[in-house]
Amino acid sequence: MNKKLKHFLVLSSASLAGVHAINKLIQYTASMKNLTSSYSGNYYKWRYGNIFYTKQGKGEPILLVHDLNPSSASYEWTRMIKKLEKTNTVYTIDLLGCGHSDKPEIIYSNYLFVQLLTDFTNEVIKAQPCVVASGTSGSFTIMCGKMHENLFKKIIVINPENLKSLTASPNTQSELLKRLFDCPIIGTFMYNIWFHKRHIDETFENKYYNNRALISSKFEDIYYESAHLGNGKGRFLLSSILGHYTNISIAHALKDMNNLYLIGSRDYPNSVQMINEYLLHNSEIETAYLSNAAYLPQLEVPDKLAELILMLLD
Repeated sequence: MNKKLKHFLVLSSASLAGVHAINKLIQYTASMKNLTSSYSGNYYKWRYGNIFYTKQGKGEPILLVHDLNPSSASYEWTRMIKKLEKTNTVYTIDLLGCGHSDKPEIIYSNYLFVQLLTDFTNEVIKAQPCVVASGTSGSFTIMCGKMHENLFKKIIVINPENLKSLTASPNTQSELLKRLFDCPIIGTFMYNIWFHKRHIDETFENKYYNNRALISSKFEDIYYESAHLGNGKGRFLLSSILGHYTNISIAHALKDMNNLYLIGSRDYPNSVQMINEYLLHNSEIETAYLSNAAYLPQLEVPDKLAELILMLLD
């Protein structure tokens, strides 16, 4: 074997071994506090993997769907559940690829999550719930409600995604990015950089919260831990998101929907403008706004949001 080639192979192997060791160290440090294990619930055996969910309270069912992000999960709603469970049966769900649900190596599409909500509602809730979805999860929740008109009594979306961004489809560049994240060692390393602890903290400061003084370090740690559950397998969901596979144009689905409600945070950039874009497609959509909150009012102003949701559901 050529000496230069042999030297290159030795260095490459050593580099990969080093990256693998770094990945293992990050996984260990991210889970050291073991914060998410305190959340008790059940598992729904779905066709694509086990889905973690919780059920609390009594009364008309409400299904809470967290933002579609590998660091998010059902604990996003913990501050609201105590308020809602007084009058309703409250279900929360860890979406496939998130939290304590399975994270299979598949393409995560918008329709995959439509199937998940449909099957979970029919097989677990077994009733017509009102559903509350956060952020990017609003797109597949709306599509689910449009495809199965009698599945949900009412649909509430908090800070819905920009309609234009939902039209982005897979292309050569996004497919290359997806393939890189899907790689076992390098992809896991890229994923760990993407969900570095500092990046999680900056997301809370610059996107999730309006008032930084209200940020809980415990929630930052929980998001960091959740992103790294499953030994980096959350990268398969991230790669599908970056590859635009979770996108779908929902403009046509908005027309004639008479059970859709949108909640915006006035202090989240362009929130009012984005909701107005939805109204251009259906002026019958009811809207409401919260002050002193950003992308995740369920964490920042949970009492105000719970009161608003209960008012809309009344």
